[in-house]
Amino acid sequence: MIILVIFVTMLSPVAYNISLTSHLSPLTSQMNAQSVQTGKASYYALKFTGRKTASGERMHHDSLTCAHRTYPFGTQLKVTNPANGKSVIVRVTDRGPYVKGRIIDLSARAAREIGIIAQGIAPVIVERHHPAIVPFMPDDIELPDFEIGTNEGADEKPIWVALKEDRDRKLREQKAREEEALRKKAQTVTEQKPATETVTPVEAPKAPATNQSSRQKVEDALLEDINKSPNKSKAYLKRQGK
Repeated sequence: MIILVIFVTMLSPVAYNISLTSHLSPLTSQMNAQSVQTGKASYYALKFTGRKTASGERMHHDSLTCAHRTYPFGTQLKVTNPANGKSVIVRVTDRGPYVKGRIIDLSARAAREIGIIAQGIAPVIVERHHPAIVPFMPDDIELPDFEIGTNEGADEKPIWVALKEDRDRKLREQKAREEEALRKKAQTVTEQKPATETVTPVEAPKAPATNQSSRQKVEDALLEDINKSPNKSKAYLKRQGK
């Protein structure tokens, strides 16, 4: 009896391991099967843009999203087209497709990325995308060049100041060119105009100077003749009664 108990006790860990393995093996196989899937993929039509998905987000044809039946929302999946080798990373936001043979529904942009727009339905390979965590710095990464400045202020002028000064300079140059063109045009017109002859004004001949006394004598003689000559007018004769 004691020997039988000891034998059963020794066999219990083995039986437990066998039982645990038998229970975990379907789950493990299901996870392994889910990690890489092969099947047909379709894509959303443009009329579904703006509709609410199962996750609550709005569908948009230009987003890299998809619908899957089992993966949690937000999971990133890598979808590969074996016909041309193109692949795309999409995010699960909806549930489906519920059509036999199809394993994923892609957005229009994701379908365009892997080149299945023309077919509409095409075979693909779906696997979970695990972003690589690099614990060291690869040799092929080029570090950008940084320009370290001081807190004394920028050496260069602000862009708006430079643009304003450039505009003012161009306006001054244009104004100077216009003034130079007007000056040259005026000079050309002056050179082509014939010289006008100078007209000397002709002075009127001066009357000869007369003696003041002789002029007075002539006037007195005229007055005397007028007084001596009798007035023969009709009015004078009528007053005189002649």
